[in-house]
Amino acid sequence: MAKIEKFEDIQSWKLARQATNRIYDLTERAEFSADYGLVNQIRRSAISIMSNIAEGFERGGDKEFVNFLSIAKGSCGEARAQLYVALDRNYITPSEFKSAYDELNETGKLIGGFMSYLKKSRLRGSKFNTD
Repeated sequence: MAKIEKFEDIQSWKLARQATNRIYDLTERAEFSADYGLVNQIRRSAISIMSNIAEGFERGGDKEFVNFLSIAKGSCGEARAQLYVALDRNYITPSEFKSAYDELNETGKLIGGFMSYLKKSRLRGSKFNTD
């Protein structure tokens, strides 16, 4: 793999960005958008994923980064749970649920893999070489 020089190079951040945009697209629909509490919460969860990956990377240390990745991974679970509410309230179709769920689940898996890598790595700085 290539050297990660900025958070935008991180694959899980890229996928989190896609997932966030998907959540925004889904929540802009009339019925869904009227549920202000759910819209606010699911959007905040999605934003938290990409934000915590970015913030953790920018902090500069691997242990702190792993902590922020853990928070991001938790936010993946939170957003997936909220998708169930959207599905149960018929704000989204089962197909839309599956697509969004799968994207968030894959993001969580990537984050988990990155966390495992960093925990085992001897890298200790803000620039993580994944060669």
